[in-house]
Amino acid sequence: MSIRSNFFGRLVLMSVLLLTAACSRHEARSPSTPSRPSEIKVTVNDSGPLVVQTSTAEFHVLPSGYVQGFLLKDGKKLTLDEPDAHTSSDYLVAAGKAIQFKLDFAQAKVRESEGKLGRGKHVEIQAQPTDNASEGGIQQTLTIEAYDDFPNIVLAAMEYRNTGQSEVKIDQAVAQSRRLNAALGNSRPAAKVQPDEMWSFHGSSYEWGKDDVIKLSRGFSQPNVMGEMIKGGYGGGIPVVAFWTGSVGEAIGHVETLPLAVSIPVKTENDGRIAASMTIPANTTLKPGEIYSTPRSFLAVYSGDYYEPLRLWSSVLAKEGWNLPKPSSEAYNVSWCGWGYEFNVTPAQMTGTIPKLKEFNIKWATLDDRWFDNYGDWNPRGDTFPGNSIKKMVDDFHKEGELVQLWWLPLGVEDGQGKWESHKYIVSKVVQEHPDWLILDKDGKHGRITRDLAALCPAVPEVRSYYKKLIEKFIRDWGFDGSKLDNIYSVPACYNPAHHHKSPQDSVNAMSDVYKTIFQTTRAIKPESVTQSCPCGTPPSLAWLPYMDQAVTADPVGAVQVRRRVKMYKALLGPEAAVYGDHVELSIMNKSRKGDWVESGNDFASTIGTGAVVGTKFVWPDPGPKFKKVALTAEKDAHWKKWIGIYNQKMLSKGTFRNLYVYGYDVPEGYAIEKDGKVYYAFFAPSASTWKGEVELRGLKDGAYRVVDYTDGRDLGSVEASAGKAPRLKTEFKDHLLLEVSP
Repeated sequence: MSIRSNFFGRLVLMSVLLLTAACSRHEARSPSTPSRPSEIKVTVNDSGPLVVQTSTAEFHVLPSGYVQGFLLKDGKKLTLDEPDAHTSSDYLVAAGKAIQFKLDFAQAKVRESEGKLGRGKHVEIQAQPTDNASEGGIQQTLTIEAYDDFPNIVLAAMEYRNTGQSEVKIDQAVAQSRRLNAALGNSRPAAKVQPDEMWSFHGSSYEWGKDDVIKLSRGFSQPNVMGEMIKGGYGGGIPVVAFWTGSVGEAIGHVETLPLAVSIPVKTENDGRIAASMTIPANTTLKPGEIYSTPRSFLAVYSGDYYEPLRLWSSVLAKEGWNLPKPSSEAYNVSWCGWGYEFNVTPAQMTGTIPKLKEFNIKWATLDDRWFDNYGDWNPRGDTFPGNSIKKMVDDFHKEGELVQLWWLPLGVEDGQGKWESHKYIVSKVVQEHPDWLILDKDGKHGRITRDLAALCPAVPEVRSYYKKLIEKFIRDWGFDGSKLDNIYSVPACYNPAHHHKSPQDSVNAMSDVYKTIFQTTRAIKPESVTQSCPCGTPPSLAWLPYMDQAVTADPVGAVQVRRRVKMYKALLGPEAAVYGDHVELSIMNKSRKGDWVESGNDFASTIGTGAVVGTKFVWPDPGPKFKKVALTAEKDAHWKKWIGIYNQKMLSKGTFRNLYVYGYDVPEGYAIEKDGKVYYAFFAPSASTWKGEVELRGLKDGAYRVVDYTDGRDLGSVEASAGKAPRLKTEFKDHLLLEVSP
């Protein structure tokens, strides 16, 4: 058996990738007989459905192939699924025509299994096309896997065999096609709920500043392309989309550890139902007898918001070998960034802030964008950092007990084409000496990434060696204590014949190797270093997510995005992850008349209350009118000192994030952090007006508790939790309320 792919089309899932996925399913993931039977029950009805029942969910495989998910909660079966009886969850598009399949439950094979995800059930079902006149002869085999340790999720994969006598051209494979109706999974009467009345999370790196958490509405449509770079230089992403009401949620995506080129489009249909699916651009021709295999997709049902499926997805990938490192202890300390001085910052401006950093007990400083001569060579600019001044600057910070990060952008290089801001590109030395390292597109031109830069191909071993040497220069020779990796998304597919790729997708898949090299080399030189990775304005890429100490909310457009993205990263990286809240100045963002974003925020509560790491980019002393918007005035000085003091005293970023409130449905918006036997709550008003009412203090064990507003030490009295019932606190506040609740 083999898989063939033709390398054309912008989004291509290559044969080597599919072959790897198929082999891993049939070899590394091959089910074996467990030491004791799984507790999952599988019921097969010859006319359908096949029912997979776990401790918390049911999954009904319908004759059409649609897998309908139900959450078992409080004696009820809750779902968002409203399947069309004639549409499969998984099908092919060949010659522009959808080939649907009908399952033959009489041939269903069910067996016990045990693998990386633990004990479970393995189900295989054969299917034939519903249209006998379909081109060629394609037979589908649906594989369903369910595991005791992951009762809210089922995994699915497809094999398509050409059983005919002629070749079959496959354009796309579609998996986990969904038709969702909020009225089915809502506690309110169905007649009062619109089908699209639900919230959603979209993991694609799609557009700078766009919300990842969205309340759906009529007319909504988003392609959610994952893996490869897309228009604008974005790309990568987390291959998950999630939907939820106040009662039940559902999510789909894939669980492969590679950044596959797929899309998970979401659209509100004319009838208000939500359509979602995962589309794999196969572009594959099958000869008679050949097999095409899809990546493993998943369907999850849950109670709560997007935190739940993201945490579940991350836990599954961890079992598959996606290892997330523990952050260094320094990753939780407050950071000041020199970006307040913008592109032409000088050593004197950087070191001039040291007295204020020490006064505020800020441990980190970051030398930000444009300290360098060009992208690619990464040598200091002669006009702002002449001679040995960059190393001397680092030494000056170290003498005062301060640590320093260096801003840079891996893989991007100047090739003499284009510019960014006022910086016109030259041909960098690395490109002059190694033009064969560049990514080339299908036309033989330089592949381009963010900031209109050319890119070195991460699949080339010499490129990885080059970045190892760069890190040794930055960390060992210059003395920096870590990196701020910025504007990092994905790279284009590479068609450079000099690289001898098995697939153009090799460049995308190898991104993780470069970031692994950067991270591990840095830690080897300085174990308490901090590597921060910033996919500006978008969600991160699964390719490089395991190779950093500190995530970042990535240029949030206001405080709401700060809070949403902190929650996202706590789900992806773990409830004790170090998540940088980015510059507090970004907590208020407004557009200028010229269309530029202007930041003027001072909302520390959105960072501290959610368990993130505080950051700022103030300029000090008086820098003149050019930097007035971020100057540390006397009024701001007192505010900054107060809030940074609160952060350093509580250090909630080292606590455990607990997802006790459902985004979009619990009002006011709530967060909880558990630390040192106490629970810290943060509530945020839905608007700038004062909020008045009762807040519910969830997650407390039975007993009496003292409640303190820790922003000013105000005692709010005591509450009592009993019989598992959460106490309620009557309160009135504007913007935010931060509570410390102790036994």
